[in-house]
Amino acid sequence: MRVLRTPDERFAGLPDWPYEPRYAEVPVDWGRIRVHYVDEGSAGATPVLLMHGEPSWSYLYRHMIPVLTQAGHRVVAPDLVGFGRSDKPAAAGDYSYAAHVGWMSAALFGDLDLRGITLVGQDWGGLIGLRLVAAEPDRFARLVLANTGLPTGDQPPTEAFLAWQRFAAETGDFDAGAIVAMGSKTRLSAEVQAAYNAPFPDDSYKAGARVFPALVPTSPADPAAPDQRRAWEVLAGFDRPVLTSFSDGDPITKGGALAFLRVLPDVREVTVAGAGHFLQEDAGAQFARNVADFIAATS
Repeated sequence: MRVLRTPDERFAGLPDWPYEPRYAEVPVDWGRIRVHYVDEGSAGATPVLLMHGEPSWSYLYRHMIPVLTQAGHRVVAPDLVGFGRSDKPAAAGDYSYAAHVGWMSAALFGDLDLRGITLVGQDWGGLIGLRLVAAEPDRFARLVLANTGLPTGDQPPTEAFLAWQRFAAETGDFDAGAIVAMGSKTRLSAEVQAAYNAPFPDDSYKAGARVFPALVPTSPADPAAPDQRRAWEVLAGFDRPVLTSFSDGDPITKGGALAFLRVLPDVREVTVAGAGHFLQEDAGAQFARNVADFIAATS
């Protein structure tokens, strides 16, 4: 496995991003890879775990971290392997759904030993985060799920999603900043879009980002499908509080909260108005207040 590491100078001077980088070392067959995370707020508080998706990184949560830390919480926001300041295996074949779950488990459970977690998962942050919940449910105090899902491949994918898979795999210019901008209702400045592109000096760093859509189970025979079904079985018995906080303007995950509302035992719903897929960009402060209020109401 050839692993790339984005130079630190790519992350200098990013707007609204004063946070000190921290790293966990994750074992792999041939050695170790580095997982970046932000760790802010009260060290003695139970953690709020902010997990990003495709093709963003922990920078997505820059408007939420101050709201949550000011409310007295510890905030941990990791970068998935292949994204942000985390290491980036260079070949698409180095990535699988199970590998992502394993890497995050090693970093968050093994290295950081997080417990009493409030999971906040959006997009792939929910897909991976919910598999972590299924693996070790006792580490989690509550869940907040936003514009995400846990597909098993038993429902056929939409044509729009298949088009996204083709685009990610085939486009000559996989511009992460432009993709986040297209998925947001808010107009993102050139500087913010550049911050989303900072992790990728050139296309050789984008193998993980390009392959991510192909890792979503789209048929019952998908290699991830059995683990997904087992995860739903665990979630059906997960008796701690769950909040769905989907936005009202995301065509990708519209209606996705219903699956969680039907299956999880203790789930409630709030809708974030006027936001697109990346609700952290469009309504980050409101989303953070939803999270803080939910924690206060369920503590």
